[in-house]
Amino acid sequence: MSIVNVEIKAKSSDPGRIRQILISRDAGFVGTDHQVDTYFNVVNGRLKLREGNIENALIYYKRDNKPGPKMSDVKLYKSKPGSELKSLLEESLGVLAVVDKTREIYFINNVKFHIDNVKGLGIFVEIEAIDDSGETGQEILMKQCKYYLNLFGITEKELVPASYSDLILDKRD
Repeated sequence: MSIVNVEIKAKSSDPGRIRQILISRDAGFVGTDHQVDTYFNVVNGRLKLREGNIENALIYYKRDNKPGPKMSDVKLYKSKPGSELKSLLEESLGVLAVVDKTREIYFINNVKFHIDNVKGLGIFVEIEAIDDSGETGQEILMKQCKYYLNLFGITEKELVPASYSDLILDKRD
C-alpha cells in the first residue's frame, strides 16, 4: 500500500495537555501500543519493521530531515507478529537501530496523532496527515498539520527534524 503523508514530530513537556485537546475535539482513541521498531541498513530511505500489539508492518519511507511539516512517501506491508520476516531482514540487511516506545494512538478524520514515550529519548507528539487514496493532496495535508501544530501550541524549538532512529544513533556517538 502506498501512502503520502505530512508529518510533524515535536518534544512534549506536557502530554496531558495534548491528550486533553484531542479528547475535547472528539478524537478517536485507538489504544496504547507497545511498539518495537527495528530499522535496517538500506541504501536509500528508511526501512523498519514495526512490532506492536495494535500495529504490525514493514514500513519503507523517504523523508527529508527538517523541522516542521515534512512530506513522506510511504510503502506499507502489513505483517503478522512472530513471522520469519524479522530474522530474514536481520540476516540479509543487518540492524541499524532499535526504537522501543509506548504509543497512544488517536485519529481525527485522516489525521493520526501519537503521544510517544520513547525509551532513552523522552516524550514526543507526532501529527500525521495521511492521504491513502491519492485524493487529498499535499496542500491540504500541510494545512492540516499546521492547524494542529498551532492548536497544540508547539513551538519551533520543540520541533524535531529527525526520526527516532536518528536520535537513538546520535545518542550512541
